[in-house]
Amino acid sequence: MKVTLVNHSDTLGGASVVTYRLMQALCRAGVDARMLVVKRATDDNRVVLAGNAVTRKAAFIAEHLHIVAGNGFSRDNLFKISIARAGLPLHRHPYIKEADVVALNWVNQGMLSLTGVRRIAATGKPVVWTMHDMWNMTGVCHHAGTCDGFMHNCGNCPLIKGGKDAYDMSRTTFSRKMRLYDRTHIHFVAVSRWLASRAKDSALLRDEDISVIPNAFPVDEFPLTPSLSRAELGLPEGKHLIVMGAARLDDPIKGLPTAVDALNILADNGSDAIAVFYGAMRDPAALDGLRLPHISLGTISDRRRLASLYAHADAVISTSQYETLPGTLIEGMAAGCVPVTFGRGGQADIVDHLDTGYIARYGDAADFACGIGFALDNAAEDRDRRSAIVARRFSDATVASKYIDLFNRLLQK
Repeated sequence: MKVTLVNHSDTLGGASVVTYRLMQALCRAGVDARMLVVKRATDDNRVVLAGNAVTRKAAFIAEHLHIVAGNGFSRDNLFKISIARAGLPLHRHPYIKEADVVALNWVNQGMLSLTGVRRIAATGKPVVWTMHDMWNMTGVCHHAGTCDGFMHNCGNCPLIKGGKDAYDMSRTTFSRKMRLYDRTHIHFVAVSRWLASRAKDSALLRDEDISVIPNAFPVDEFPLTPSLSRAELGLPEGKHLIVMGAARLDDPIKGLPTAVDALNILADNGSDAIAVFYGAMRDPAALDGLRLPHISLGTISDRRRLASLYAHADAVISTSQYETLPGTLIEGMAAGCVPVTFGRGGQADIVDHLDTGYIARYGDAADFACGIGFALDNAAEDRDRRSAIVARRFSDATVASKYIDLFNRLLQK
């Protein structure tokens, strides 16, 4: 079986990392899997650039000029909006022509237009489109937040200048997606049950075929036994460790102020735990109000250091406003941590409330603090069981087998 995975990049960005990891997992399972990208960061010969430097740049610029024009010639929210007007003619690429199955992933920012998707589907090959965010079910946004326009037909989009035009760019893009989905057969994959439920709530995808297959995670890279000591990591001995990490910790979506409020409740109750943060922060004062002793390690690019941090820790926390499938919880749980999180997203696919972890009431810092207390009380028990559960649900082999089953079913049709 030949499968071509289409994604904007091979390793630049969250969707890119998990798509590249899926390609590797499929190859290990005996599939001839390849990857087609417009930004390449690896030297893997199975990853090929689409187009050339000129056509890639032209499509990128054209896509964003369309967005600026549709936004009242404003650059506001430029990279929060995708309309898939411009793209490359990927249906002509040898990787597409030779494939038995085409697996689309995150293909925005001028990589693939909706017309380009239709042309790939017109080849008669099964097309699987894995959703890493909400864009497939909305007009233009990647995360709807509290907006419910995607349940109807979009329009009056808060991301578009003015936000008071019923027939704005979000409505016209929504209509274009509706025509595409009505006229082509695409099998959609949601990476979490939460994302699938959002899709079924949407006017665009409620009648489409949707499977739930999680992202693959290299859980074996996060062993229970740390390879580096606390001293080597710059961590104190004899203290409970609470870990929170993100690419950018003070991104508003990550909910860092809520984490600070919850940790302050622990501090006021006399906890002897230490909070350990990793990731970039644009605001150097983001943690100034935190009363619990804490350490900020900055960005960690060494997987061995990250794995050892989790293995020494008791709890891994995420206060994100929404996450399709938060990888930090999976990584920490693989190393035995107790995860504590809110439930607006794919967290319930990872955490079994009051068993393997704690799902707090959304936005409730006091309940989140209770969850951290639960984690610290139970961290020493069942570390190996938590690790085994994560491996069973999210290992490369498990996820690859689910995709192979789906591809075979579609090919048999």
